[in-house]
Amino acid sequence: MHYRNGREAHNGDKLVKLNFSTGKVEAFGVLHSAVPGNDYCNGNIATIQAPNEGACMCDCLHVDDLAAIIAAAGLDKRPEGK
Repeated sequence: MHYRNGREAHNGDKLVKLNFSTGKVEAFGVLHSAVPGNDYCNGNIATIQAPNEGACMCDCLHVDDLAAIIAAAGLDKRPEGK
């Protein structure tokens, strides 16, 4: 199992889910129930978010800006199927 950038994926990893065509962030959480050998439609995300989290703006990014960084790195498009 591998992430869009080629890094090996493991159950228990914290991850960001990107939209398959736009590259925009759709979810953040912990990977679980993924089965090795499949990079598509595999596993679930246990979303994590504290009910109230303080925001220091100097430590935050707007999701559109993160999507632009992802696109600039060429990671906004889903890899071709195998």
